[in-house]
Amino acid sequence: MEGTASKPERRYDIDWLRVVAVLLLVPFHTGVIFCPGDSISYVKDQPNTGIMLFTDFVHRWHMPLFFLVSGAATWFSLASRNAGRYISERVKRLLVPLIFGTLAVVPIQVYWMRMSKHEFAGSYFRFYPHFFNGIAPQGNFEWGHLWFLAYLFVFSLVALPLFLFLRKEAGRALITRFAALCEGRGRVFVFAIPLAVIQAALRARWPGFQNLYDDWANFAYYLTFFIYGYLLCSEPGFRQAVRENGKLAFLMGIGSTSAIFLLYLTGNTPSPDYSFGWVLLMVLHGFNSWFWIVAILSLADRRLNFTNKVLEYANEAALPFYIFHMAVVVSFGYYIVQWNAAAITKFFAICVGAWVTTVVLYDVLARRISVTRFLFGMKSQKSARHISTLRAIQGSGA
Repeated sequence: MEGTASKPERRYDIDWLRVVAVLLLVPFHTGVIFCPGDSISYVKDQPNTGIMLFTDFVHRWHMPLFFLVSGAATWFSLASRNAGRYISERVKRLLVPLIFGTLAVVPIQVYWMRMSKHEFAGSYFRFYPHFFNGIAPQGNFEWGHLWFLAYLFVFSLVALPLFLFLRKEAGRALITRFAALCEGRGRVFVFAIPLAVIQAALRARWPGFQNLYDDWANFAYYLTFFIYGYLLCSEPGFRQAVRENGKLAFLMGIGSTSAIFLLYLTGNTPSPDYSFGWVLLMVLHGFNSWFWIVAILSLADRRLNFTNKVLEYANEAALPFYIFHMAVVVSFGYYIVQWNAAAITKFFAICVGAWVTTVVLYDVLARRISVTRFLFGMKSQKSARHISTLRAIQGSGA
């Protein structure tokens, strides 16, 4: 017996959080250009401490928020689909754009990386066949930032039996009991304990190369957030607990972030091993991420539970924007890092150029053409118009 017979009320705050998270991709990946070390950026400039601290702060909760929002979307998706239709939708929305983006967009990023390292000279069209020469990090072939789509597709399959169970009467009863335990000041922070354990137990061994098969820290960590997203939308008690603890979570987030930054700025960050100091830092990281997630969810629930034309446009643009943005950031970055200008000037120049260009690319290349809508994981124009009409009716309270 299913515990949920009717389609649940739409959470526009979740839609807004998806949009904000996608827009933050541009300053985040721009910021990585100015971070020290051989990080995830395809082009590099001199490190800048202020930009690095901003990037590190966003990193603590940004991808966790992506997976949590995706888990929440799964709750709504399974309310109107059986398992077969859900898997079919996941293939269209995740696997198709993953393959297309890997072949059509990611090579642009790798091209600029090889150019910036003086490992290739020539046009992009001459480089493209070399994209298939070996697998990263030694070779060129990679899925780049699209690792998120690959992980999300696998999570959607791995967690599906659990989600189907939780929709049954026994599962609903279990969720209700757990939600009751989270009532009261600070109790919602119990969700941080598994995150802290994962970080402490796995992060030293698997620091974070997203290849799916040998990345168990990220796999377990982000899968947990994905499941949490589903749970938080499945029971009103969780939503209330998040709302009530938002201010406390914000204060705890400020305190834990300050401690992490202080360790870095004083040169006292422990080495990545299983020493007491490292384990304690990883526990702090796990709690820090959850504090910020609760604070952000609480604020969004209070302030962003509405819809308008901007949200409708941006929500549909989210996935194509995600796919496009990195190639655009790297393209601008390759040229702008060569400017004789302050790091903050170059940072904002890349961000503005990338935001505008990515929106234009979406609107011209992805949004208006049926074939590219499919390749970018978008619904057909007819389905999109139908959904937009339904959401307008829901938003008006009719």
